Amino acid sequence: MSYSVDKTEDEWRRELGDEQYAVLRQAATERAWTGELLDEKRSGLYTCGACDAELFKSGTKFDSGCGWPSFYESIRPEAVELIEDSSLGMVRTEVRCANCGSHLGHVFPDGFGTPTGDRYCMNSIAMNFTPDES
Repeated sequence: MSYSVDKTEDEWRRELGDEQYAVLRQAATERAWTGELLDEKRSGLYTCGACDAELFKSGTKFDSGCGWPSFYESIRPEAVELIEDSSLGMVRTEVRCANCGSHLGHVFPDGFGTPTGDRYCMNSIAMNFTPDES
């Protein structure tokens, strides 16, 4: 797939820190319960850590108890790309930024009690957060 933001891996490596590069460009996962955005409760907007594209509104964030920030829907369906991921001996749905193709996390159909039933399980390091102005 082609993306609006198209950079070489060398360009991404120079722009992102080692940990961000590993998650965003190599589909690594940050350790559970360690992400800066896990306990973020303010109203605001979550954007891609690589290209700053809008991904999630704070009103869709919920405490799933999984150790990573969880959302029940993206800001717009076309904001994220969903890809079947059969790594690690299981089938999951990978979530990528539709603007630059960076790995954000996975979505699972176990968002019980949410309007959509989905749990977008995202890596904090893959996102930026901008609080609403008061």
